[in-house]
Amino acid sequence: MERLLNIHIEKLPEGVYLATSDELQGLVAQGRTVTETLEIARDVAIKLMEAQYGNCKLPG
Repeated sequence: MERLLNIHIEKLPEGVYLATSDELQGLVAQGRTVTETLEIARDVAIKLMEAQYGNCKLPG
């Protein structure tokens, strides 16, 4: 299953980045850089979708 998600990333006052998505409930990821945050968000999204829909793979 392939799915595109809109991810909102904001820089927090602490200097880290926070990613959330209105399209996938429970998606919250935090990282030191935008790239790291997106990578973590992708992993979280896969786990959330596996829990909701069964086994799914996103392009790597």
